Amino acid sequence: MLALSRGGKRLPVERWNPPHCGHSDMAIMADGTWFHAGTPIGRKELVQLFSSILRREPDGRHVLVTPVEKLDIDVADAPFVAVDADWQGSGPERQIVFRLNTDELVACGPDHGLDVRIDADGTPRPYLHVRGGLVALVNRATFYRLADLALAEGGEPPGLWSGGAFFAFMAG
Repeated sequence: MLALSRGGKRLPVERWNPPHCGHSDMAIMADGTWFHAGTPIGRKELVQLFSSILRREPDGRHVLVTPVEKLDIDVADAPFVAVDADWQGSGPERQIVFRLNTDELVACGPDHGLDVRIDADGTPRPYLHVRGGLVALVNRATFYRLADLALAEGGEPPGLWSGGAFFAFMAG
């Protein structure tokens, strides 16, 4: 993967415009598990490789893209899951860094916002912007840790600062 990522730099998938070649026979389940032909992909390195060529199209579809082909991939909810978070500082000086199920680290801030949507039943569904329209669902345990921190700090509406931006957890 290092060769494909050119020494750890992100691949320029947004600049690639290959022809559409059909469906990849791949899917990402709501829990973040990747499947090919109905079978879970067990090798984390393969998931990391595929996630590096994942792109969201303007029409909302998810595709795997290389310089020579583009294939659709089914995504049940979000293509990534934020499985943990750590932070330093407090208030406007705080920086929250999320770890995704692909081991990618994403620092929450103006370019990687946290959006808490509320389901019809009142359940919060927090999503972290990862890149190019791709998001990660923040898992329940991680969100509860962040909610506890927000509630301990008080404030209306409840929410947290990260990277100099405030992210409300619900409308005030």
